[in-house]
Amino acid sequence: MAKRVYLFNEGSKDDRDLLGGKGANLCEMTTLGLPVPFGFIVTTPTCREFFENGNKLPNLLEQEYRVALDLVEKKMGARFGDPDNPLLFSVRSGAPVSMPGMMNTILNLGLNDDIAEGLAKRTGNPRFAYDSYRRFIQMFADVVLGVEGEKFEHELTRYKQENGRTLDTDMTAEDWQAIIAIYKTLVDFPEDPFEQLKKAVEAVFLSWHTPRAAVYREMNNIPDNLGTAVNVQAMVFGNFGDDSGSGVAFTRNPSTGEQEFFGEYLANAAGEDVVAGIRTPMSIDSLQAQMPDVYDELYKTQALLEKHYRDMQDLEFTVQEGKFYMLQTRAGKRTGRASIKIAVDMVREGMITESEALMRVSPEHVDAFLHPMVDPAAKTDIVATGLPASPGGATGKVVFSADEAVDVCAGGDKVVLVRRETTPEDIHGMKVAEGILTELGGMTSHAAVVARGMGVCAITGCGSLSIDYEAGTATTDSGVVIKRGDVITLDGTAGDVMLGDIPKTEASSSEDFQVLLSWADKHRRLKVRANAETPEDAAKARELGAEGIGLCRTEHMFFEAERIDMMRAMILSQSREERQTYLDKLLEFQHADMLELFRVMDGLPLTVRLLDPPLHEFLPHTEEDMAALAVKVGKTTEQVREITANLSEVNPMLGFRGCRLSVVYPEITEMQVKAIIGAAVEAKEQGLSPYPEIMIPLVVNVREIRLIQEVVDRAIHEVLRQKQVSVRYKVGTMMETPRACLGADRLAPAVEFMSFGTNDLTQMTYGFSRDDVGKFIPSYLDKKLVESDPFVTLDQRAVGRLMEMAVNESRSSKKGIKYGICGEHGGDPRSIQFCHDLGLDYVSCSPFRVPVARIAAAQANVRSGG
Repeated sequence: MAKRVYLFNEGSKDDRDLLGGKGANLCEMTTLGLPVPFGFIVTTPTCREFFENGNKLPNLLEQEYRVALDLVEKKMGARFGDPDNPLLFSVRSGAPVSMPGMMNTILNLGLNDDIAEGLAKRTGNPRFAYDSYRRFIQMFADVVLGVEGEKFEHELTRYKQENGRTLDTDMTAEDWQAIIAIYKTLVDFPEDPFEQLKKAVEAVFLSWHTPRAAVYREMNNIPDNLGTAVNVQAMVFGNFGDDSGSGVAFTRNPSTGEQEFFGEYLANAAGEDVVAGIRTPMSIDSLQAQMPDVYDELYKTQALLEKHYRDMQDLEFTVQEGKFYMLQTRAGKRTGRASIKIAVDMVREGMITESEALMRVSPEHVDAFLHPMVDPAAKTDIVATGLPASPGGATGKVVFSADEAVDVCAGGDKVVLVRRETTPEDIHGMKVAEGILTELGGMTSHAAVVARGMGVCAITGCGSLSIDYEAGTATTDSGVVIKRGDVITLDGTAGDVMLGDIPKTEASSSEDFQVLLSWADKHRRLKVRANAETPEDAAKARELGAEGIGLCRTEHMFFEAERIDMMRAMILSQSREERQTYLDKLLEFQHADMLELFRVMDGLPLTVRLLDPPLHEFLPHTEEDMAALAVKVGKTTEQVREITANLSEVNPMLGFRGCRLSVVYPEITEMQVKAIIGAAVEAKEQGLSPYPEIMIPLVVNVREIRLIQEVVDRAIHEVLRQKQVSVRYKVGTMMETPRACLGADRLAPAVEFMSFGTNDLTQMTYGFSRDDVGKFIPSYLDKKLVESDPFVTLDQRAVGRLMEMAVNESRSSKKGIKYGICGEHGGDPRSIQFCHDLGLDYVSCSPFRVPVARIAAAQANVRSGG
């Protein structure tokens, strides 16, 4: 039988998988000689065993942790369950991957009526003893017994109102005893400390499967099968008196990344008061003023831990009667801008390498440099100011609950979630919100930490707001009433709340960001291209580091008002001669568009996909629009209606589209190729270096490619013969049908490149319509029928296997083929890792995902030892 329980002096920071992150770090700090209250850890494999046993603790586990408990008693000089010399515990979760606030915690465990009385006598502080007891009853009832905490809060509020008490600190020992008596009428509370401990361990294990924890794991790609450890640690008390307190600190500023000690502290308060945002804390400087010796010890500790872990640390500490204790250290959550600044600074300081710096940055954090900020020059109607918890600008309709946020977003509106304070239960609403605004809490409250981790704009501790959930209003000190549904703007960088939709400036880069991207380019193997078809998008892509265009969707060029009627007239043509008339006009537009793209992408490859969508997508569908079109193209409304009806399809995604258009209407393909090559010739004559790659879409066999290639070759040679100019070009295919992938060895001799169109390939492999998948994929995810949305993250088991077969078998058939991916997966970090491992040459993604892809590609190479 494997060891299930470890004392704090039996592990290290390298034991995260076994002891969880919190437990491993408690062991490491103990080894470093820091003042850590002693305890023990029940391992993560024991959690998995618990679930395998039908949510029952394994045999002999209780015996094993009782042995550890005896050793903790000796170390701490107190006894669990002894009224004369009581030892109390905190029982906390701790997964291998940090999940702040997502699972359950129980504090002050081990109290009952007799022990609370004994604690009061031993400490000479009955107010503290009974305050701790009422906190424990409320927390145990909520976490372990499933009794809603609101019931307890309601009774506490009522008692305060009836007895003239405003703050918790106004309550006397007798008040707390009265509250305890009331609380005990609400819950069947177990008096046996050992029963409390057993139930608490079970509850922490079960919290692995709470909805908020499941949502957080889904958001952060954390596997469901890891489980959590349970940390049982001797309690120390920040609510002991004025010479006690609790705090949270960061070794660097988590919002900006500046190298400055940053944190918050509450005197005479328990740790949960700081984290939960129940009271707005003071700056860490207040501790320096109140207890300079304690502050000095804290400062030395934070410097030691950052140097030891070689990363910015998030610390939790408690001061009891002037004595300093460390309760936790972990890698601190930080904003996108802060993550990059910290990584680059630590390389400059010689603390980490460039490769390590790249691995410290979440690719999604790059968004902080790419998305708008509130325009300082346009800021008006500032009605309230709070703490700038997570930077950026956000505008949306006001909602007052997480469920309301989800509902309103589902209707297509952007929202700002406004709460007195957030709790882990709000995670689903925070996930969809553009911004988060809270009345209470500080820079290290739940709202602040989670928002920074998600890259969501947030303002906390906005004490000038008074929020009334029932009325659906937030009222400022000056009397301004913000109602449910009102549009407001948050400036998370300054902490300002404004009425209306305030203009925003384009995201700005930074020197650190560019340095990190240069390291990414140095350390990656995969090239990164962009999906773009307008000069503006192409220019933005090149500015952001794209090394070419991997997908130019030519159909998008025909939807402009000036061109759509010409395109429709071509589609409605009833003879080849009539069609050619309109194609000649469309060629001029296509030529001009391609020339602009060649100018922007001078010297870089430009992969142009031939016309792909079904032709009926270009045609009108209402009688009024059909009649108007008929007049423009010289046909009757009946003719337009009849042709439109003939082109309509039962399943257009599997219908008359892609290369099938080239088979039936080769003249369309001929026009497009002449436009592409003609523009390339003109670009070369202007001194540019064009590099077109013509891509044939939706093929299923090599005979399609050969037939279409005859049309392509004929058009290319006709243009080149007329111009007497040579240009480099390639002809390849888009790999987006399962049959193409299964027959890639036969396609290989006919092509020079293969680009995987994973949107369609996923659609056809799964049999999921990508346009309708939103109706059922949430249920599939909730019920664990799929691990992730296959249209967001590439399914490696099936779609990836088709890609792997295609690459391996085509390579064996023909050397020198270039391979890429141009579906939406090209900007997804997990999919990019797969593309790297598969040996593709490039990924292609939307322009604003290019920096993300550059970093993700570098990370993939670093993980592979490159």
